[in-house]
Amino acid sequence: MNIKDVAARAGLPAKTIRYYEEIGLIRPLRAANGYRAFRESDLHKLAFLGRARSLGFTIGECRALMALYEDQSRASADVKALAQSHLTQIAAKIKELKAMQATLTDLVSACAGDHRPDCPILAGLASDSPSGKDCCA
Repeated sequence: MNIKDVAARAGLPAKTIRYYEEIGLIRPLRAANGYRAFRESDLHKLAFLGRARSLGFTIGECRALMALYEDQSRASADVKALAQSHLTQIAAKIKELKAMQATLTDLVSACAGDHRPDCPILAGLASDSPSGKDCCA
């Protein structure tokens, strides 16, 4: 398969596939003319990487997952530990996003949104308070 075909089948942009090759995540064969020649195994790895990236795994984590996937003597505990660590990171991000949402909700609620120049949102963003709430109480 050429890069266009494998990109369509894997659901990834060709640019991403080239990047994955550049950083060593995949190693397609090269034809005599220098063009990439992707095998079914390359397609499978690309689909694997696409799914892992869609779940938010970093390139480093994808590299570790791929190594575990290819290691027939792997311990599933190693895979679970990596996934659990990522899940913990996701939970922390969700907590952070919820705090951001609460702060911004408070700031938007405090703003009249009328023709006057005073704006609690701008005051909150300019405040020294991490929550920005000292402007809107």
